Amino acid sequence: MLKLTRTGLLTAKSLTSLRFMSALPQPQTQPSIKHTGIFINNEWCNSRSGKTFETVDPATGQVITEVSRGDKNDINIAVEAANKAFELGSEWRTMDASKRGLLLHRLADLMERDQVYLASLETLDNGKPFSMSYNVDLPMSVSVIRYYAGWADKNHGKTIPTDGNFLCFTRHEPVGVCGQIIPWNFPLAMWAWKIAPALATGNTVVLKPAEQTPLTALYTAELIREAGFPPGVVNIVPGFGDAGAAIVEHPDVDKVAFTGSTEVGRLVQQGAGKSNLKRVTLELGGKSPNIILNDCDLDLAVEGAHFGTFFNMGQCCCAGTRVYVQEGIYEKFVEKSKQRAQRRVVGNPFKSDTEQGPQIDEEQLNKILGYIQAGQKEGAKLVTGGSRVGSSGYFVAPTIFSEVTDNMTIAREEIFGPVQQILRFKSLDEVIHRANDSNYGLAAAVFSNNINSINTIIQGLRAGTVWVNTYNTITAQAPFGGYKMSGNGRELGEYGLKAYTEVKTTFIAVPQKNS
Repeated sequence: MLKLTRTGLLTAKSLTSLRFMSALPQPQTQPSIKHTGIFINNEWCNSRSGKTFETVDPATGQVITEVSRGDKNDINIAVEAANKAFELGSEWRTMDASKRGLLLHRLADLMERDQVYLASLETLDNGKPFSMSYNVDLPMSVSVIRYYAGWADKNHGKTIPTDGNFLCFTRHEPVGVCGQIIPWNFPLAMWAWKIAPALATGNTVVLKPAEQTPLTALYTAELIREAGFPPGVVNIVPGFGDAGAAIVEHPDVDKVAFTGSTEVGRLVQQGAGKSNLKRVTLELGGKSPNIILNDCDLDLAVEGAHFGTFFNMGQCCCAGTRVYVQEGIYEKFVEKSKQRAQRRVVGNPFKSDTEQGPQIDEEQLNKILGYIQAGQKEGAKLVTGGSRVGSSGYFVAPTIFSEVTDNMTIAREEIFGPVQQILRFKSLDEVIHRANDSNYGLAAAVFSNNINSINTIIQGLRAGTVWVNTYNTITAQAPFGGYKMSGNGRELGEYGLKAYTEVKTTFIAVPQKNS
């Protein structure tokens, strides 16, 4: 069955649904909202403009609370605080590296202490099932923080033998102030992916959560203060795109990390060059191919493709929505996939048997329904689903299209919803070419029992991650990122440290003994 270790690792044997995990604690269906302001210098404040915005429960469409709306003025104050905390001689810059690791471990401890509350808050604000928030998002976030806590005193340079009479060595130094902009689909996990390597390597942070899902990031700000991080090291400013643009274009921000759509990612890369040449890492969209060969374990492949498509309501950048099935098993695969999708439980995200909650908001709901209409209009066969579920909240029925061709809109564009496209292929060369015929290159998968076929496909695919007989296996230790329009740079693992360190080379002349 699908298992989640307490380190946050998803592994798959039969890839059965999350609802068959270990018993859940009772969620807080109406968690108290404790923080809605702006967090700068370890203090809470309102936006300079006094403006607020609503954050909405996507399961009901009802307003949860109002949050301070930060803008350029608030970002300027936050960046000033982060720069002051980064000054040479500050408490943060003079802190032992091992102490930075200890602070990150304390933060992880506090998150585990408040796991039920944080998971409940994530479910309320985002709509994902509580079973997922509690068993996936929280453990993954904690594992990433603990992983990078361990790196805090181990990310060091080298001594290099060189020509001449010199002692040559390198230092790995922090980049400086890191602007971080996170998405709404995995608010807490993306927060951890961003801040953990930045803090472990000694940087300071100005972070903007997505306007749709600010609540867990704001609560963790209080945990950062409780853990003992010095003022100004982490600053969190909720707001809209203008606040994000202010981070990207600020001349005193040294590095920007962005996770989100490819469209906005291009704007981030352009904006980052306006005031200085700050380094930029981007984790963007995807349209991942999942290749199913005739010799696969059919039931495993069906469940793997189901999980790869519908996990997190399809709101996954690496979702395997382009399912290429070899012609010998195509009809059986489509029928089994239909039956599985029709068994998928859609509804109240706080119920323990719910597999799929609502989409994030009405805009995303309408976008998904528009893609479904486009699929039907262009001649794809609607196998199941295709409609909104209920009249309140933003629920979409698990939807499958068969007889999809590569030129159809639903096969080309990222839908970011619970819509699976099943395409037919004959040969390996053909499917590799078709799988690569995309602007994206974030992830891919193959289901097969033939090691030669598997290796051929792995080497042929242009994607940052390739899964074999599994899907969505992501761990703190292994890098994640994309090719082509899916972004640049890597997060997680040792590779994730590179974006947050500068390498300084030093030569020291060695005095020569007099002859």
